[in-house]
Amino acid sequence: MAKIGDDLNRAAQFLKAGKLVAIPTETVYGLAADALKADAVAEIFRVKNRPSFDPLIIHLANADALDNYVKKVDETFVKLYAHFSPGPISYVLPKKAIIPDLVSAGHPTVAVRFPEHPSAQALLKMLDFPLAAPSANIFGRVSPTNAQNVADQLGNEIDYILDGGQCSVGLESTIIDLSTDKPKVLRLGGLSLEELEDCLGEKIDFTQNSSSNPKAPGMLSAHYSPGIPVVFGHLGENLKRVNRQRCGSISFCKSLAGIPAENQRILSPKGDLKEAAAKLFGSLRSFKALDIDLILAEEFPNEGLGRAINDRLKRASAT
Repeated sequence: MAKIGDDLNRAAQFLKAGKLVAIPTETVYGLAADALKADAVAEIFRVKNRPSFDPLIIHLANADALDNYVKKVDETFVKLYAHFSPGPISYVLPKKAIIPDLVSAGHPTVAVRFPEHPSAQALLKMLDFPLAAPSANIFGRVSPTNAQNVADQLGNEIDYILDGGQCSVGLESTIIDLSTDKPKVLRLGGLSLEELEDCLGEKIDFTQNSSSNPKAPGMLSAHYSPGIPVVFGHLGENLKRVNRQRCGSISFCKSLAGIPAENQRILSPKGDLKEAAAKLFGSLRSFKALDIDLILAEEFPNEGLGRAINDRLKRASAT
């Protein structure tokens, strides 16, 4: 069983030896390995049972060494980096050959992120290589937002879990593709579309999902399964067709009549989308302890972080 602790030196030694370490970020916990060692990266795919066509994000403390790994950046990257990094945003950029094809799933691009979490920052500054680090969970399951979540799923398969407490954002990073003429958001996440548009002064297109050979992580239509069927959409209509006593529910700020109170997860009674996003994955995971048949999930306001919440719930319902 992996040890949970806050020893940065121990985590660094495991990573330098080509081992896997779960690390905290502000978004979710990542399953990290030396991104330049293909055999270490292959272990990530094996442990997660992740398909090799699903690419990984590499993590750096800052952009100082970025030109070692990517061919070029443009003014859009410079502007976004100055506003949002370190933070919950990943940039898809043309990669150099030093990045193994396994990391990029054969694409000529790689997603790069600069996490804000202080433990991740400290660890990355101790290393002379980037970390490949998808979410530290079994592929297709709910992403972990604390160290115990990681231990529950992967504790027997990895060497060390660096405990950095509860993740503050709770949704994976927003991924923006800067490898083409026009920037495009490939995955909605912890940074809202509106914030990106305000920074760049233009509308930004975003994709919904992809079912084969995605360019970035988190683009598959079925994902985030809590192990119980999820029905996503208009609660009023869905409530008419179910046995409410056998249901759980996820709602934004209001309780639902007829569903037992202990089966309800109200993510933000004060109507704060940031608070709701931070609680989403923990709420999904909590239903496993209940004797219920399905989970009804409300459609959140389709703005700001609400878009990313709806994206995750829609994918959870597709599994």
